[in-house]
Amino acid sequence: MLKVVIIGYGTMFTNLIAGTLDANCRIVGVFRHEMVKYHPFIRKIKDILNPSLEHNYIRSYNLPEIEARGVNTDKFKKALLKLNPDIILVGSWVKKIKKEIFDLPKIASINAHPSLLPKYRGPNPYFWTIRNGEDASGITFHLIDKGIDTGAILAQEEVKIYPSDTGKTLKDRTVLTARGVVCELLNTLREDIIIPLAQREDRASYYSHPQGLELDFNNTAEENHALIRAIHPWGEAYFFHKNTCLAVSPDFLEINENNTEYKTNGTVINCNYNKRILSILCGNNKILTMHVKLYSKWDRMFTRSYLNKELRPGEIIE
Repeated sequence: MLKVVIIGYGTMFTNLIAGTLDANCRIVGVFRHEMVKYHPFIRKIKDILNPSLEHNYIRSYNLPEIEARGVNTDKFKKALLKLNPDIILVGSWVKKIKKEIFDLPKIASINAHPSLLPKYRGPNPYFWTIRNGEDASGITFHLIDKGIDTGAILAQEEVKIYPSDTGKTLKDRTVLTARGVVCELLNTLREDIIIPLAQREDRASYYSHPQGLELDFNNTAEENHALIRAIHPWGEAYFFHKNTCLAVSPDFLEINENNTEYKTNGTVINCNYNKRILSILCGNNKILTMHVKLYSKWDRMFTRSYLNKELRPGEIIE
């Protein structure tokens, strides 16, 4: 039976746990990000008063937690030496793992990255694949090395991107796919040999954290539509009307042909202030209809009043 240590946070972390259990492997240790984020005393209080998804999941399966303040600490290293794992699995982690740590398992240290590597290396492929209009993303399990998402590939599966996908819905499907792929991977590693496939650097791309969240109505309606969906749930796309910032949510989004007399990009076509729905002409002569609200959370109760008083069809938002 393979002995596995799992490192990570969020739903990728919990799905790696689930997939490892599906493969009938023995989880000898888990390490969640809250061990790093909070002082031990604060974390223990939080675990009682406001337990996280990760903590509840760990408790439900009675998994042993590694007590340390980071993956590169002496305490974590000593714990690994004692546990003597065959495999380390990493699902969502913000800090590079040192070679002296990722070399410790008997078989390999493996990262789960939510893209079709070598494309979309970096911290948030969910955002960037939707933002860039891709029709597919994926999950890749690769060996951990000194680079960022550069290690040789062990397993990979495509995840389709639908026109209605947000960052959240794409992530939900990707981590669920990861559960099945890691189960299959662990079963294969237990019974056979996998030859890692080196990533092709000539096909590689890297994207940092999400940025450029302001809508530009000179862009196409599809480009703005993608930006609004891509950033959810980590933030909100926005635009300025005069000096007032309006946020856009993916709750209601439509693209329609322009059959009006208006031809200038950024023209307000329609404003339904009761439903907080705004239609604006975009750069490809299509109309983007969206749900808007004042950006500041303290002002959002006044959104209907602002739309009613300040915005009229024919006005141009620059």
